[in-house]
Amino acid sequence: MRIRKYDFNYGRRHFLGQLSKGVLATGVLSPLWQAIADTGDISGVYPDELMSIESYTRGKISTGDMINADNVEYVKDLLDPIRYTQVAQMGRQMRMIDTTTDIMKLSAWEYNEATLRNYGKAMFDADGNVVTKEGLPWIGGNPFPNPTTALEVFAGITLSWGRHDASFYAIKEEDLGPSGDVEYNYELGWAEMSPVARTVLDPKPYWPGHEDKLRYQSVFFVSPNDIAGTSFLNVWHYDQRRFPDLSGYLPAFKRVRRFPTNQRFEPMIPGSTLYLSDAWTAGDPFLTWGNYKIVGRGPTLAAISRSWNSSHENWEGSTHGGPKGNTFWDMDVELVPEAIVVEAEPTKFPRAPISKKRVWFDARTLLPLAMVSFDRRGEMFRSFDGAASLYTDGVNTVYDGKHPYASWTRVHAHNIQVNRMARLAQVKEISGGYKTSVNEDNLYDKYLTQAAIRRLGR
Repeated sequence: MRIRKYDFNYGRRHFLGQLSKGVLATGVLSPLWQAIADTGDISGVYPDELMSIESYTRGKISTGDMINADNVEYVKDLLDPIRYTQVAQMGRQMRMIDTTTDIMKLSAWEYNEATLRNYGKAMFDADGNVVTKEGLPWIGGNPFPNPTTALEVFAGITLSWGRHDASFYAIKEEDLGPSGDVEYNYELGWAEMSPVARTVLDPKPYWPGHEDKLRYQSVFFVSPNDIAGTSFLNVWHYDQRRFPDLSGYLPAFKRVRRFPTNQRFEPMIPGSTLYLSDAWTAGDPFLTWGNYKIVGRGPTLAAISRSWNSSHENWEGSTHGGPKGNTFWDMDVELVPEAIVVEAEPTKFPRAPISKKRVWFDARTLLPLAMVSFDRRGEMFRSFDGAASLYTDGVNTVYDGKHPYASWTRVHAHNIQVNRMARLAQVKEISGGYKTSVNEDNLYDKYLTQAAIRRLGR
């Protein structure tokens, strides 16, 4: 019997063949990166089965359908094991939308332009850090948009989390216990700024005098009252072998103190299941992890576009599922034609409660889609998944300079072993008048120094 070249299972056979050979070459019918560089559109790169949920499921699920416990078996292979469990057993639902093909609708515009402009200029130096061919810090965009190794995949997201030079996220967090009750409500601000690889803020690509730093990042809490004023400041070294410098301000002690930085697998606040290590699935320097390997290739489902809730004045979303009907965010997911699944182990963290993490990356943007971590026994432990979007609905738009703001909208952090959930949303404003903003050049003085976190604590 002769098998047609582009029959229903052609994409599956292609990915399995590459994985068995240890080859990473993105795209199926044609090279992915070449299509992105030529047109910015992936039409024609993948067969129908990877571009249409109707084709993939042979009509069992269509665009507009709700994925739930009744039909999740048809897409089990498209979900990480914890999201599958959430849908099959815990009442989570996800609405299907069509696949986005325009790369500029999936990531920050200036970051994408820098990626195209600087393609081929990156390398790893003798210490394992990403540098230009001249040995200088990276200059902007993804250093390895057409990756050949698992480490190249992870290096890109670690160097730039939000893909903006500076971001301030106004965040609301609700932490739910096993019974589905909301046990903690928090409002917090999260600031991050890149002193290198800058694509918007002047001077570019480096902030003079700070070239040895990769990132300044802080988080501070404004409510409830018993936690208000608590703040933390992470200063990342460019050298990815070094742990960030972590300082914190605790109102009860009225002083800034240093914290151990190699204990990154603990919640910062009571009730939360979110660790510093979880940020963007790459919350630690990438050379403090090791044994990177690609363990999977193929399509997946993810909420990567059209998830900004402009209909709510504060951009807040609605919930469903779980014991009280409020455990999971409502999310619209689409068929991502190609994901790269990477595993890594916390080699520099001898007391880490996890043995490894597994992260699903969108091969088109190399943005993380979902993460599952495993405990020391190798059992599923925690998951991290979310939604992202351009902040525009065709009528209302939040701009990042000349273009619609591209960012995350909502996140789940789920400890499945004890069934505790942290739900986070990027909102327009939190108490105290702190508003989400992007690429403001005064973020450093406002939020990213020890003096700033002390001032915020008052």
